[in-house]
Amino acid sequence: MVPRPSPPRLRLRLSPTAEQIVRSGHPWVYSDSLRELNRAGIAGELAVIYDRQDRFLALGFFDPDSPIRLRILHTGKPVTVNAEFWRQRLAATLARRAGLFGPDTDGYRCINGESDGWPGLVLDRYADTYVLKLYATPWLAPVAWARTPTEGTPAPLDLSLVSLIVEQLKPARLILRLSRNLQDAAAPLGLADGQELLPPANLDAGQPAEPPAPSVHFHEDGLEFEAEVVRGQKTGFFLDQRENRRRIGELAAGAEVLNAFSFSGGFSLHAARGGARSVADLDISLVALQSAQRNFSFNQNHARVAAARHEQIQADAFEWLATGPRRTFDCVICDPPSLARRESERAGAIQAYGKLAATSVARVRPGGVLLAASCSAHVSTEEFLGVVRRAVRQSGRTAEEMATTAHAPDHPATFPEAQYLKGIYFRLRN
Repeated sequence: MVPRPSPPRLRLRLSPTAEQIVRSGHPWVYSDSLRELNRAGIAGELAVIYDRQDRFLALGFFDPDSPIRLRILHTGKPVTVNAEFWRQRLAATLARRAGLFGPDTDGYRCINGESDGWPGLVLDRYADTYVLKLYATPWLAPVAWARTPTEGTPAPLDLSLVSLIVEQLKPARLILRLSRNLQDAAAPLGLADGQELLPPANLDAGQPAEPPAPSVHFHEDGLEFEAEVVRGQKTGFFLDQRENRRRIGELAAGAEVLNAFSFSGGFSLHAARGGARSVADLDISLVALQSAQRNFSFNQNHARVAAARHEQIQADAFEWLATGPRRTFDCVICDPPSLARRESERAGAIQAYGKLAATSVARVRPGGVLLAASCSAHVSTEEFLGVVRRAVRQSGRTAEEMATTAHAPDHPATFPEAQYLKGIYFRLRN
C-alpha cells in the first residue's frame, strides 16, 4: 500500500492589525483576525503565519474550535520545532527562576503558560512533587505518548513532555491536572485529572501500585504547608500570593489580624510567624478552614505561631464583613476568589469589589492596615484599584496608600490578559 502523503504545512494570513499585534508579542490570534488558510486545520497542529510580504511571522498551535484560533509559540526568524527546541526552551524557562528562592522555599511556579513560551501549560513545584496543569489541547498527545509510546511512531510535536520534565527536574512524582474543557478530550487518550504520570516507586519491587497521596508538604519562607495536588484548586495551592503573604508577615507584629476568604490560612500563618497576637480565618468552606488548621499544626515549632491565638469563623465573608459582629482589627486582608470568570461578569465584579472594600475599611482600627486583592483577569488593574480607592475615600477616613502589588516573579505576565493579580495596601487613620 502506498503511504498517504503528509498534508502541506498549515499556512495562515492575518489582518494588518492582527499582524501588528503578533509582532508586538501578543501570544493569541483570534478567529476574526484570520484572512486566509491554505487548508482546514486540525486541533493541536503547528501552523505558520506569513505576513503580507509572504515573510515568516510566527508559528503556533492551531485550534479550529476555539475563539483563540492560534496560540503563538515563536515569532521572529523561522525555527525547526524538534526535541532540541523543547529542551532549550525548558532550560531557558527554568533559568529565569534561578536565584529567586532560597533553601527555605521549595514551592513555586516553574512554567507560567504563554508568558514563558508554553501556551496553555503550567508546571508547579511542591518539594519533590511537580504538578503539570494543561489548559490547551495540543499538550494532551505529547503527555499521552510519553506514557504509552508507540514503537516507530515519533512523539507528537517531536516532544515527549514527561521525559523532558524528568530529564531536567527529576521529580519524585508528576501529577497531571486538566482544565474542565480538556477532560472529555483527554479520556480517549487514557488521561484523567489528578493522574500520576510517573511509575510508582514501589512498582519495581513487585508491590501493587498505590494511588497517589492527595496532598504533599512543601515550604514557603520556612513555613510548612500542604498542597492538595490531586483534587485541590488550581495545582493545589495559591503560590502566586507568596510576596503578599511575606509582606503581611512583616506588618503583623503585635496585631490582631482578620483574614477574609482565608482558604488554607496562608496569610494567617505568615502573620502569626510575624508576631501577630491573634489571627482569625474567615471562610465559608469548612474544608478550607480544616486545611488552615492543619497548616497551623505543622508549624508549632515556630514560637510566634504557637503563641498566636488562632480563631476560625465559618461564614459567608461578604455577609460577615457587612453585618457580622461589631469587631475591628489591626490588619484586614480581603483576598476573594475570582469574581469575574467571564467578561459578562465584569461589571458586577467591580461593584462587588467596591462593597468588599467599604466593609473591610470599616473593620480596620485607627492606624491599622488593609490589604485588598483581586485575581479576576476580566477586571483590569486600573478598574480594581480605582474602585478600592474610591471606597476608601468615601469612608471619610484619612488613608495613606502604602503600596500596590502585582505578579510574583515566578508568575510573569507578559500580555494584558495574563495580568490577573493585583493588590493595594492602605494605612487607615482616625
